Amino acid sequence: MTASLDYLVALFGVTTGAHGRRLGSDEKELVLLLWQVVDLTNKKVGKVHEVFIKPNNLELTEQCTEETGITMENLTAAEPLEEVLQQFNRSLSNELNIGVDTSFCLCTFGQLHIRQVLHPEACNKNVTLPECFYSFFDLRKELKKCCPGSPDLHKLDLGDISKHLNLEDNAENNRFGVSDITATSNVILAIISEPYNHRFTDPERINHKFETGTCSKMEIIDDNTIVRARGLPWQSSDQDVARFFRGLNIAKGGAALCLNSQGRRNGEALVRFVNEEHRDLALQRHKHHMGNRYIEVYKATGEDFLKIAGGTSNEVAHFLSKENQVIVRMRGLPFTATTEEVLTFFGPKCPVTGGKEGILFVKYPDGRPTGDAFVSFACEEYAQNALKKHKDMLG
Repeated sequence: MTASLDYLVALFGVTTGAHGRRLGSDEKELVLLLWQVVDLTNKKVGKVHEVFIKPNNLELTEQCTEETGITMENLTAAEPLEEVLQQFNRSLSNELNIGVDTSFCLCTFGQLHIRQVLHPEACNKNVTLPECFYSFFDLRKELKKCCPGSPDLHKLDLGDISKHLNLEDNAENNRFGVSDITATSNVILAIISEPYNHRFTDPERINHKFETGTCSKMEIIDDNTIVRARGLPWQSSDQDVARFFRGLNIAKGGAALCLNSQGRRNGEALVRFVNEEHRDLALQRHKHHMGNRYIEVYKATGEDFLKIAGGTSNEVAHFLSKENQVIVRMRGLPFTATTEEVLTFFGPKCPVTGGKEGILFVKYPDGRPTGDAFVSFACEEYAQNALKKHKDMLG
């Protein structure tokens, strides 16, 4: 982003769970979204917008109410996330009078509000996030850029940073969330003014989708970018793995499904992120859910990743990673079985996607057949028809 920005939109989210540096680590739903427009040209702020969000799970602990002031009445009267995001869009359009030449970007204090809360939750609820949620400024990092002489400044919380910058504490805005959003805006105003004159030029980016690709065994991979995800449903693809880590940037081809010696998925995947920061955020999703299953997330090494992504199982992993397909596994095939025989076995009621291209025979490293195959179908209906042929005779 090389052109000068007209506005920043300070953003703050509140869940029914942990706050601060543990925000998003417990999968609790977003129940309050706050934002405030900062006019960078005129160095002014707009009104604070504070909108409650109705969660799918209407539960609220006494501790949450005590800490945040949020009540059950607030939530039952609220709109769901999708409607609140539409309201957010309408509000910005009206307040900024958005035109062809109007530029704005979100700004949060840290990575968690957008990467660890909004993106995962929107993905889980099949809600499409507005385009503006795919780039943002992390105020912590901007502070590090504009105050290089204070190396630990970006590690402090908002209150301490406000004191460091000699900003006044506005006692009128001490409600949970409101005080944070106003402090964020005030810090922005402070660092774009004398003596800092900071410019917001290089925002964080969030990948729209995971890119498949291959990995060479000769590639040097940073150990601090790899995690092992364990407990995956056996039918999971690399796109499912990427959805689990939505909001974090996975390297191209960086989701490798682990296979056992028979070429069968074992419920694990090695995942490579673009940097250590995203790897660390991924570790905070330990025991988060994929459907009804909780997924364990552990540190792993570049060597672990290369054994899978750069190994002989890469052909199988690539086949399993294709989108818009349902995979059925066959076992006990004759070692002499051909693609034509498999196509005939399933017949017209469950056509194989791509014909011969939709069948992959699993082989041992020395090329011998294992008697297993993966077969691709275009939809769940065809796959269910295929499963009805369990224990039928081939040939």
